[in-house]
Amino acid sequence: MIPRFKPTLGWREMLALLVPAGADEVERFESAFAQLMGQRHAIACPYGRTGLWLLLQALGLKDKEILCPAYTCVVVPHAIVSSGNEPVFIDSQAGDFNMDLDLARAAVTERTGAIIATSIFGYPVDLDRLQSFRRDFPHVRVIQDCAHSFAAEWRSRPVQREGDAAIFGLNVSKLITSIFGGMVTTDDDALAARLRELHRQHIEPAGLLRGFTRRVYLAGVQIAFGEWIYGIIHWLERSGFLNRFVKYYDEGTIDMPADFRVAMSAIQAKIGRLQIERYPAIIAQRREIAKLYHDRLSGRVAMTLPPLVEGATYSHFVPLVAARDAVVQAARAHGIQLGTLIDYCIPEMSAYRQRPGNRHPCPQASDFSRRAINLPLVVSPSAAEMISDVLCEVLPNAGTGEPVPARHAA
Repeated sequence: MIPRFKPTLGWREMLALLVPAGADEVERFESAFAQLMGQRHAIACPYGRTGLWLLLQALGLKDKEILCPAYTCVVVPHAIVSSGNEPVFIDSQAGDFNMDLDLARAAVTERTGAIIATSIFGYPVDLDRLQSFRRDFPHVRVIQDCAHSFAAEWRSRPVQREGDAAIFGLNVSKLITSIFGGMVTTDDDALAARLRELHRQHIEPAGLLRGFTRRVYLAGVQIAFGEWIYGIIHWLERSGFLNRFVKYYDEGTIDMPADFRVAMSAIQAKIGRLQIERYPAIIAQRREIAKLYHDRLSGRVAMTLPPLVEGATYSHFVPLVAARDAVVQAARAHGIQLGTLIDYCIPEMSAYRQRPGNRHPCPQASDFSRRAINLPLVVSPSAAEMISDVLCEVLPNAGTGEPVPARHAA
């Protein structure tokens, strides 16, 4: 079974699990991450959502409205609500999966405190339009959500640097991983100082048990993604047996993890530093496989392909299909697992349906939630060619697979 995603891990990460980590590992990881992002400061957090929770406090935002994509990971509005603010959901634009900034403009009120500018699936947010937004609404703070877009670039400009701060997730499904964890980056010295002070106040030190459980988890992940073992894991997941372990949200609940205030452990930071060294190769592979899919599938299959975009990091390659469940099942019969990463539109979830920030229609996000699938990217070119051939077999309607027209397609 070819998995829908796979962390890029090697023998150095596995060896690191057997060796004690130094007391300064977190600080070294923060320094290396800031250097990778070309920024002055990086603050490590238990989760990316913890970083957002701290950042909203550091920006002095309370009882404010935060403009948030309707089509994004649900942990983002969870963190907004947990910080004492209200998410206001904005629809996606048709040309890619990012928030429609024209709709965001129309949603600004005197209560608007910030906008979460998400470069979803690695597609860089349009920084020219965002710059115009900032100029017209200087009271609205700009937070770049780079969980899918580590160092993605819009016309050679890194997205994480154009805003007040950026947040990153570092779990095993992300571009690079520290097992679990998150990071906040900024070039604002005063904001970084406030973030570090809030971190000291609210985040508990990681104990020995946390370091041990993180080691066990990563070792288990490496084993689980072995080809034979993963077939069993996939069967257990399909049967529903693993739902309580792999599903990260309850549609009717707004919450944060029980340990969202327990600091990153030293071993996590050590793994993160090793992953930073892999970053150029990781991104190069994803760009190669995304282009291969695009070239081999364009015009040959009944799916709408995402655009190829200069500067995208391709955390996921996400086509749109008409009958997603049938496509997923057909691919599974050929030993290929297709993902449905964000299979919900947040304003339609029961936890958010009646909230005051849910007041704008989001038909594009709703459509994406029902039609988007993601193809495996951590594969060899030959495997990607095989996956493409299978998709051409199960979705043979030529002439309907043209790329999504995008304002910034290459």
